[in-house]
This record gives sequence, C-alpha cells and structure tokens, in this order.
Amino acid sequence: MQLFYNPDITESTSQFLLPKEESKHIIKVLRKSTGDSLQITNGKGWIFTATITIPDIKNCLVTVTERLQQPKRHYAVHLVVAPTKMNDRYEWFLEKVTEIGVDSITPIICDHSERKIIKPERFEKILQSAMKQSLNCYLPKLNKMVSFKEFMAQNFEGDLFIAHCEETDRKSLKQKLRLQKDTTILIGPEGDFSVKEIEIALSNKFIPVTLGKTRLRTETAAIVACHSVAFVNEI
Repeated sequence: MQLFYNPDITESTSQFLLPKEESKHIIKVLRKSTGDSLQITNGKGWIFTATITIPDIKNCLVTVTERLQQPKRHYAVHLVVAPTKMNDRYEWFLEKVTEIGVDSITPIICDHSERKIIKPERFEKILQSAMKQSLNCYLPKLNKMVSFKEFMAQNFEGDLFIAHCEETDRKSLKQKLRLQKDTTILIGPEGDFSVKEIEIALSNKFIPVTLGKTRLRTETAAIVACHSVAFVNEI
C-alpha cells in the first residue's frame, strides 16, 4: 500500500483536491485514472480511502469512500536532541524515529553544540515522508528549536531522562522505563552535555541514564532511546 499525506482532510470531508505535486505523481507516474483508489492520511490518526473522480495532473479531485482511525498509543515519546554537526545525520535520526514511533521532537542548543541553525521546512518533509513510508497515520510534531536554558524553563510531565557520558551515577534506561508512561529523553551534542547542564537537568528531576556500554553518536543514541521505549511497551 502507498500512503499519501494531506493535512487538510478531516473525518467530515467528502471530496477534495490534491495539490499539484501529488496530482502529477499520481496521474503521470503511478498512471492512476478515474475510479482508482488511494490511501490518504491527515497525520492526525485518520486514514482515508478515496476514489479518483477527476484525474487532473494539476488538481486531482478525489471522493472519500471510507474512513478509519488508527488507534493511538497510550503513551507519548518526546525526544529532545541537539542538532548534529553533519546535518544529514540529524535527518537520518528524524526518519528512523518516525518509523519506530515518536510523538514530538525538540531540537535543542547546548553549551557544546556546533550546529545552531536548522532547516525546519526540510525536517518537516522528512517526517512526512517517513510517516508515509512506515504506513503510520500520526505525524510527529517538530517543535521550535530552543536553548537548553529555555527548555528547562518549561513545565514537565511524565518520566524524564537525560542520557550523558559523564562517569557519574547513571542507571540503565531500559531498567528505568515504565510501561504506558509519557517519556521525555534528552540527548546532547557530539561534545555531550556540559557538567552545568547535567546539574540543571538533575535539579529539574531528570534521571541520568546510560544507553549501553559503548559511546554512541548523538543520532544513534536518540534512535536507541526511542527504540528502547517502543520495545519495553511492546512486551
């Protein structure tokens, strides 16, 4: 099944026009025509079966024939990850955690961050593409990039973790994770969190954790953390 994305569809929509880019792909590349069916999600948990009514390469008109809501997980995963020096590594992380299952992502600027500029529009496209590829009907929320200080000024809910490499008292993430609990995990830049940042996180009730015996890259650590939450909740 090939899944398409349109954020403007709601459960009450009966007909709608697909944008030019997708219309052209459907008609010219996939060779779809009148009467053919498409699967479309709005990224909010709904999947729609729609039939092509007018196969226009600029604005393809489709009619919704079936609506189905995908069950939402009973827990939420929030990854707070510093942008990597090499931008393609961060994009790879975005793709993989979307496939695994993440609800929100916050890029965070830390004391040791080397990259302080991102392209949110490109990141959004990567999230959309990964959502469609994995046949997931929930689009992860990409939050505005903030500084570590700004992030720590927020109110937090659920289980809170910070993964760092300092040789201090840290617990294994897999041992601290709890079933069906909203979880926020902080992952630092290539140079790790500073000692001051770790202290601030601990004062805000973040639990220091390790993700294994080896030192992981930022993007690998984020993926391992995300998979750990998903794996524990599948048991």
